[in-house]
Amino acid sequence: MKVNIDNKLKSKNIKPTAMRELVLQVLTEQKTAISLPELEQKFEKADKATLYRTLKTFQENKLLHSIEDGSGSLRYALCQDNCECDPDDLHVHFLCTICNQTFCLNDIPVPTINLPNNFSLENVNMVVKGICSNCKR
Repeated sequence: MKVNIDNKLKSKNIKPTAMRELVLQVLTEQKTAISLPELEQKFEKADKATLYRTLKTFQENKLLHSIEDGSGSLRYALCQDNCECDPDDLHVHFLCTICNQTFCLNDIPVPTINLPNNFSLENVNMVVKGICSNCKR
């Protein structure tokens, strides 16, 4: 597994370090997006600034994307392997109103938005709120 983690980091031109490997391992195992405070709980002894810088490095190198889901905390999720974080890669996110988990719905693209002339699209954040399949049981 460590080889896969290292290869994933190197494929995004990120130098593998112990902390980066650990954070990527956690993100890989996550089924939902995770916030910085949630990550801090998993790494209680880690320096908070190091965790933040790790997330920032991952985001700058298009290994993960951030999600503003309206919960008050920015959440992070791994990008798909072929993602370049451009408008074609944008997808819908789902926030469960019961468990407060945020899910990437990678197969549901954000609808096309036609902007007026002289406007350029940089980012779209579409969050659908409801009850996830786990909470509906």
